[in-house]
Amino acid sequence: MKYIFLILALAGSTCLPAQDVLLDVLKEELGREVKEFAKVEAPPYYLAYRVNDVSYTQMESSFGSLVQSYSNRNRFLFTTVRVGDYQFDNTHPGEETRWGYDDAGPGGRSIQISLDDSREAIRYSVWRVTQNSYKQAREKLKSLKNSPAGAKAKYADFSKATAEQYYEAPLPANWFNADEWQEKIRRYSAPFQKNADMVSGDVSLQLVSERKYFVSSEGTSVVQNQRYVYLMINGNIRAKDGDIVPLHKSFFAFSPEGLPGDEVVLREVDKLITILTRLKDAPLAEPYTGPAILDAQVAGVFFHEIFGHRVEGERLRNDMDSQTFKEKIGQPVLNKNLSVIFDPSLKEFQGKPLNGFYKYDDEGVKGQRVVVVDNGILKTFLMSRTPLESVKVSNGHGRADASSNPVSRQSNLVVEATKSVTFQDLRKMLVQEAKKQGKSYGYYFKDVVGGFTTTDRFNPNAFNIFPTEVYRVYTDGRPDELVRGVDLIGTPLAMFAEITAADKQAAIFTGFCGAESGSVPVTAISPSLFVRRIETQKKPQTDIESTVLKTPTVNEY
Repeated sequence: MKYIFLILALAGSTCLPAQDVLLDVLKEELGREVKEFAKVEAPPYYLAYRVNDVSYTQMESSFGSLVQSYSNRNRFLFTTVRVGDYQFDNTHPGEETRWGYDDAGPGGRSIQISLDDSREAIRYSVWRVTQNSYKQAREKLKSLKNSPAGAKAKYADFSKATAEQYYEAPLPANWFNADEWQEKIRRYSAPFQKNADMVSGDVSLQLVSERKYFVSSEGTSVVQNQRYVYLMINGNIRAKDGDIVPLHKSFFAFSPEGLPGDEVVLREVDKLITILTRLKDAPLAEPYTGPAILDAQVAGVFFHEIFGHRVEGERLRNDMDSQTFKEKIGQPVLNKNLSVIFDPSLKEFQGKPLNGFYKYDDEGVKGQRVVVVDNGILKTFLMSRTPLESVKVSNGHGRADASSNPVSRQSNLVVEATKSVTFQDLRKMLVQEAKKQGKSYGYYFKDVVGGFTTTDRFNPNAFNIFPTEVYRVYTDGRPDELVRGVDLIGTPLAMFAEITAADKQAAIFTGFCGAESGSVPVTAISPSLFVRRIETQKKPQTDIESTVLKTPTVNEY
């Protein structure tokens, strides 16, 4: 099951490092171990080390008070050992690994290593994990060669890639003022106190600074920085029937200075409280099938879930996957008006920072712009260094969190329309189609918190999108009506066929996607879409109960 949830600057140079102890030790130990392995009967043909040096700060306030503030730092080492050759190695999937990727990967779990630049401690950690990984890889290859999988090598297990050399200098350590931001988030959450029906009113700030190292026996050496901040506003209100109704707003930037000012944030807090107050009395929606408009952010999540996961090349090797598009290269898969691009090299869109930006992926391959669908025609897939029969080389989409083996994953997803209309035209289409289908209203999905999808063969190949702000658009001209309790559901191929038109304005959804290789940062960019037929179901009610005690208010004492 794959998820994307709202949680809702890479300054670089190619100059050589003046002094980077961790990089020096990784290279030295890699060279030493390659020489040592040359003495054994079955040496690895590929060896790589990936280190993620992560500093993380989390602050959270609730109803005007600071409830937590902490920081930590860790260094995670992930070792990749491949024994055999590029065509057939220890990662080759056998019968026992058909259900997933973890057991078939070339590395195990990551380990934590010294935060101090102690050469001896780092060397020992690298040696120990390499020794263990090699033994496991060697035994796994022997087992595979003696199993039915040994005669089923339809694809090569690893593709060759150009050796890369890239280095970014360390970023300054003191990049934000903790006291200043603690006071800010207190101030941002204070307005939630004014409404007695508010169950929660929280503001959180996450500040992440990550330095990523990658060295391999092929000669690649990549050191790059990633730094970002998330400001999250979360409110929950108790509806008249007792159900707890959530609403969210987030801001993303590469530095605290990139976040909006106090006036803007407080204005957004007031808007969120206003909508929550309306949702308190909003009617519960009934299950529905009919036309709808997906606002740009909703459309972005929609494409991430129902399309993006189905063009990740790694899963198309897995016989347990539905492989929706595996045999469809060169065929139409979407409306001929639509193109879908994945571009990790895109740092900004319309002046706004993108979370799916990176220079090199987690296999040391340069991130590439990939046109997956061109005017409705499927052209290729997102590829790591695990090849397919139809696409044999990586296009820089091998991604993972610090503890996982990289697989092909999404980056910055961009949906483009060759022909577009105004948003008012989309509304006219919605009303006309609702009348044609005998409906008194169509739906307008304005905001969303995330979603999930399944792609395996043993469950319905369905998706579920979680809208938070949904309106009925009536055909008789009545004002739009805010409703609650709606989940957008469906199956991918049926929904693709119903996408009819797109408007002229695109918007960004920023989040993290959780799948086989952990949680990775992603962005989805899309215009608003008109869909002839969607399906909804009732959202599970969260907390149907009445309060025993009256809620305290600010002016009560």
